[in-house]
Amino acid sequence: MKNKIVYLNGRYLPLAEAKISVLDRGFLFGDGVYEVIPSYSGHLFHFHKHMERLENSLASIRLPNPHTREQWLEIMTPLLDTNFDQYIYLQITRGTADKRDHAFPENTPPTVFAMCSNIVPFPGLSTGIKAVSMDDSRWKLCNVKAITLLGNILHRQEALDQGSAEALLVKDGFVTEGAASNVFAVIDGVLCTPPKGNDILPGITRDVILDIAQKNNIPTREDKISFAALPAASEIWVTSSTREIIPIVELDSKPVGDGKPGPVWQTLNQLFQAYKQSLL
Repeated sequence: MKNKIVYLNGRYLPLAEAKISVLDRGFLFGDGVYEVIPSYSGHLFHFHKHMERLENSLASIRLPNPHTREQWLEIMTPLLDTNFDQYIYLQITRGTADKRDHAFPENTPPTVFAMCSNIVPFPGLSTGIKAVSMDDSRWKLCNVKAITLLGNILHRQEALDQGSAEALLVKDGFVTEGAASNVFAVIDGVLCTPPKGNDILPGITRDVILDIAQKNNIPTREDKISFAALPAASEIWVTSSTREIIPIVELDSKPVGDGKPGPVWQTLNQLFQAYKQSLL
């Protein structure tokens, strides 16, 4: 780890040597955004879709994009190892001002940081995980991939404290997403997921799953999921870039379906893995 090379503000250097000022607005205010991009055998997964989300996040917080997509690709490529499945973590903050002030500083270059880590297979991929539900107490711009993740962290830790791997968040009686994931449910034979909006992060993996399902004649619906409808769901999943598609087999101490990963998940997971291979 000490020899790991990262990118910081135009330089590639060992992780141990990467430093930022204590006046960086990301450190002081959480004033910045991030992106996570999987890489399989050195190929960035849906790079342009991830860049589109990054651009939308930057625009939402009024932070100019410091690079073109081609420049971002040039920055990330040297960090990749073609021998491993990995992910790029990219973070951009509003930079370092000469004083702590809530107002945007003028003429301040952004801080740009990127590193690459190996994807560790999630232990619940084949067996499923436990989850708990809780009220969604986060802010109203969950569609922005902001580095201010304290709300998500507290929800996820509460789930871990209860012996579960993820929290399903509920707002006004409807499921929004997981603390660190999007959510799907199979209800009456239809694969459902909440629609895009300020309540959820527009997941790239989420979109790929919907596209694969539709192309393989699996009924899908983007619509609000009532929390009251979840007990009738035959399957519930959570998805993310690094965990991919994880089945939930127990929610709030009650089994989901028959308490095992279901047939729709089995099918979609196989199709997703085949799709990944087709891109290499």
